[in-house]
Amino acid sequence: MTTTTHRVTLIPGDGTGPEIAEATRRVLEGTGVKFDWDVQEAGVDVMDKFGTPLPDQVLDSIRDTKVAIKGPITTPVGTGFRSVNVALRKELDLFMCLRPCKSYPGVRSRYEGIDLIICRENHEDLYAGIEFEQGSPEAAKLIDFMADLGTRRIREDSGISIKSISITASKRIVRGAFDYAVNNERKKVTAVHKANIMKFSDGLFLRTAKEVAENEYGDSGVEFEERIVDNMCMQLVQKPELYDVLVLPNLYGDILSDLGAGLIGGLGVAPGGNIGDDAAVFEPTHGSAPKYAGQNKVNPMAMMLSGVMMLRYLEEFGAGDRLEKAIAAVIAEGKSVTYDMKPTRDDPTAVGTSEVADAVIEKLEADAV
Repeated sequence: MTTTTHRVTLIPGDGTGPEIAEATRRVLEGTGVKFDWDVQEAGVDVMDKFGTPLPDQVLDSIRDTKVAIKGPITTPVGTGFRSVNVALRKELDLFMCLRPCKSYPGVRSRYEGIDLIICRENHEDLYAGIEFEQGSPEAAKLIDFMADLGTRRIREDSGISIKSISITASKRIVRGAFDYAVNNERKKVTAVHKANIMKFSDGLFLRTAKEVAENEYGDSGVEFEERIVDNMCMQLVQKPELYDVLVLPNLYGDILSDLGAGLIGGLGVAPGGNIGDDAAVFEPTHGSAPKYAGQNKVNPMAMMLSGVMMLRYLEEFGAGDRLEKAIAAVIAEGKSVTYDMKPTRDDPTAVGTSEVADAVIEKLEADAV
């Protein structure tokens, strides 16, 4: 552990976010690492005050600190604001969504021994938001334009989304996957695609991935392979132990991230990070569950595990390992866990959010003796 004090933006979020963020702050400080927290408010709770769920000062803080950890944030309904998470990724150019999917003994699952890393490209593909509403003049114009190009005519009553994948974005995400593999002693990177059908978008992604693997990481000791996405889904269900680091375009990455979470027992133990060249934001992958807000009831472990990712990003590797070990010990013991991690959800021995943090800190302290 270093003696550095890390300045970090802390975004509690809304709904149950503030409770799990506070529990996570406590266990991070329990590692002995020193933090200077810049607490910033975002989400539906600040809409009336700022007119937006993502005030400028939040982005300014992350640009200054270069690293943030956030609780879940509700996407406002009917405001025209797509998502705070999407806006953060775009404004800060966080091009890689990193999703570890790891089994912890004590979590109920059909599988054991899962240890996958999903590297999802964040900006392009069908999630880029280039869409044309059915019946709009823009959609009609595009339909006519495509017909003029000699392509099969699109039906007049269609809504249209554009799928674009660039060499630039493909190189960045593949390099990100290989760099993660090299730095974390992983053995293999698998590029996932549908290049057999979408030859000019997914085909470009696959071709670029092969070129980066061969020309830039050929001597890294990390193996490279490729899989068609539908086959990859079957492979992960049948023999997930064959895979290590997966790198995917945006849409497939989103889908396989949740598949991976299902393999390890659900979103309650699924951490995440969105990483760019100049900043990183770590967060749990589940929602804000506003109906449970203020009840000290929800599971904070996904955000705590996101904290583990943040510690390693800050090069506090020993602290990250100790925190993960403490969380794993609490899960395996099965005593101080929330209702969703008990054998039955009405188990009277279930503890609250804050008590999970107490138990993790107790493990950290015992490990330090």
